[in-house]
Amino acid sequence: MKKQTAVEWLLQAIEGKNGTEFSSYYLEFIEQAKAMEKEQIMNAYLEGESDADHYEDSASRFYNETYGGYK
Repeated sequence: MKKQTAVEWLLQAIEGKNGTEFSSYYLEFIEQAKAMEKEQIMNAYLEGESDADHYEDSASRFYNETYGGYK
């Protein structure tokens, strides 16, 4: 089972409370927040990684396996 990022959880909680989807006006901000969060998660992974030969690939693989990419 894939985990949810904090941004994904927040969006789901707001949509559940509102009962409606976000307007297209906010979609640009939502996508930017998801991209920023992905970068933060990958950077945190890289800081803990000890094998310098495959940093970028392993961080991307970790994020995608854990969170399934962002939608």
